[in-house]
Amino acid sequence: MPGSQARNRVRDRNNVQNRPEFLSLNQPPRREHAAGEGRGAGGPRRPVFRQQSQQEDAGGRGPKESSEGGPAADGGPKDASRWPEQDCMQLNPTFRGIAINSLLAIDISLSKRLGMCVGAHSPGAPLRSMVNLLAFTGHAFPWMCGTLLCLWRSNTLAGQEVLVNLLLALCLDLMTVAGMQKLVKRKGPWDYPPGLLDYLAMDIYSFPAAHASRAVMVCKFLLNHLVLAVPLRILLYLWAFLVGVSRVLLGKHHLSDVGCGFALGFLHFSLVESVWLDSATCQTLISFGTFRWTPLV
Repeated sequence: MPGSQARNRVRDRNNVQNRPEFLSLNQPPRREHAAGEGRGAGGPRRPVFRQQSQQEDAGGRGPKESSEGGPAADGGPKDASRWPEQDCMQLNPTFRGIAINSLLAIDISLSKRLGMCVGAHSPGAPLRSMVNLLAFTGHAFPWMCGTLLCLWRSNTLAGQEVLVNLLLALCLDLMTVAGMQKLVKRKGPWDYPPGLLDYLAMDIYSFPAAHASRAVMVCKFLLNHLVLAVPLRILLYLWAFLVGVSRVLLGKHHLSDVGCGFALGFLHFSLVESVWLDSATCQTLISFGTFRWTPLV
């Protein structure tokens, strides 16, 4: 008898259907009655069918599904199906995005290296005062004040016509660049706070470079309306270029900011030339400004 009992135990152990995890598949669903359901009403009791296999599956698979982002996780299976696609989009950027990011990285790196006159201990510290003076020649404050002073001292109609159009070009350049800087809000390579004159000229942000735009616009304007010798014309081109470079040396602008400023200044000059105000219109504007307007005369 003991030998037969041992053989039965071995047979039961080897039988797959007797294992605990497979017992729920072999047993029929148990019929349980809800406690207290329908007892007071006198009606038939409603049976509740439960399957032990569903309970075991829910208990064993619940943590896995929740950890793997299945139905138990927040967002549902639809969000889980979207995650791989979003990851692929982030890990595989387009060629255009790679090119733009690479150019921006090169621009920032070169602009920081060229900022040799940024601080008092920088390599170009001895030239800092001269570079600041060169950058000041492209500021809006001296050009606006100088144009108004020359317009007040001018006595010829031709001179007043040129000066009024130059003043309008300076105002156009100032407002356009200030609006674009406010819209883009790009910081400089060294992110130094702007000075008092920069606040007066609304030159707070980096893109585009206001000094570069103004220098090119003034350079083209003077070369087109003044008779200058060849050496002076070359010096005027050189001055416009050095004004833009000085802002990079001071760490105020990136190279791309200066390049876009040059292009914007040329567009401002072309726009002013296309809407050039004649002498009569300029005299009317001057009369408005000096309060000597006589409309009936």
